Amino acid sequence: MKLEINSKSWNYRDGTLYCEDVPLDLIGREVGTPVYVYSYRHLVDRLNEVKKAWGEKESLVCFSLKSNSSLGVAATLIDEGVGVDVVSGGELFRALKAGASPDTIVYAGVGKTSSEIAEALRAGILFFTVESVPELHLINEIAEEMGETAPVALRVTPDVDPRTHEYITTGKAENKFGLDPEVSLDFYRLCRDLPGINPVGIQMHIGSQILLTEPYREGVELLISMVRKLKEEGIELKYLDIGGGMGVSYQGEDPPAIGDYARTLAPLLKGLPLKIILEPGRFITANSGVLLTQVVYIKKKARRNFIIIDSAMNDLIRPALYQAYHQIVPVSPRDCEEIEADVVGPICETGDLLGSSRQLPEPVAGDYLAIMSAGAYGYVMSSNYNSRPRPAEVMVKGDQYRVIRKRETYIDLIRGEQRPDFQEEL
Repeated sequence: MKLEINSKSWNYRDGTLYCEDVPLDLIGREVGTPVYVYSYRHLVDRLNEVKKAWGEKESLVCFSLKSNSSLGVAATLIDEGVGVDVVSGGELFRALKAGASPDTIVYAGVGKTSSEIAEALRAGILFFTVESVPELHLINEIAEEMGETAPVALRVTPDVDPRTHEYITTGKAENKFGLDPEVSLDFYRLCRDLPGINPVGIQMHIGSQILLTEPYREGVELLISMVRKLKEEGIELKYLDIGGGMGVSYQGEDPPAIGDYARTLAPLLKGLPLKIILEPGRFITANSGVLLTQVVYIKKKARRNFIIIDSAMNDLIRPALYQAYHQIVPVSPRDCEEIEADVVGPICETGDLLGSSRQLPEPVAGDYLAIMSAGAYGYVMSSNYNSRPRPAEVMVKGDQYRVIRKRETYIDLIRGEQRPDFQEEL
């Protein structure tokens, strides 16, 4: 079989698909399926690409934890010197548990609660990415009560079209994120007047799975013009956060290399005395992982064939939610005729479709399939729908593998639940 992703971490040897130097069928037999499998080498190599792309320009890579919040994945990247981009109190907790230094954590999200803000202030994060004026007032109020000064950066909505799926576009005027440029200067003037606030940066995030460099150039040009206007008013910032969203290959796409993004922005950033912050997530994790699954049944109907597997939309929601494409390949391809079939799971939903009209060597029950490019927005978006325990997770490094998250059990499904104990009416 031909793999559509270009990676040293995934390749066929002697008719079997390997992750680095470990055959996937070995993991299937010893750990069971479904199971997410991640390549240590891919994670570290992609991170180093990002870190090196910016040359001598002072920068900080803050890994976007929402793409993959597994403690093992996060710790692997943090050990290599990254910061973390978080969007919830739970993600902050995970980042700290994985070993992140608080002063390398940036905190985004449109709905931060009072308790989450207080937790972040106590931790000593680098800054909050503020998304609205009411949020700014709440941060100020809590910071004053705690005797702290909160570092903040405004998320500006530059209204550029990243030309990606509408559900993952975040930088247009109609999206819920950030503030429009027209009111952004007033926002910083307000920051200056609030005793619990210290404006330290400016941020944008225009979307996800972006396959062009031009939208970044348009957005950064706008941010730099604002930085200069603020400086004229005596408000000097330290950080220019350009977000993440750089695209990857799922189906033979040819996304720009990280160096292409850097070269596009280099003329704009030259001489700018601000530290650049980047928030890549998918770019690092997507092709680091696969969802390994096993065939349960082959079902043939008059108009359609179905390969029924033990993974489902609760394990990997992207195909159902975004109509996203993931290549599906046999771990050990059979020497037989191909069939065209839908690859589906056991969930009681017609939308439980992992792959539509796929051409595959006809498998038999018990064969392993690998759903590729599942390292981002995979396990992290999984659920227990239909009361299905979530999969295990495995990290491979060289010829070794480790289980980094145990498979859930039926007991895990009801943890914290109880029958209602109402008193009988007399």
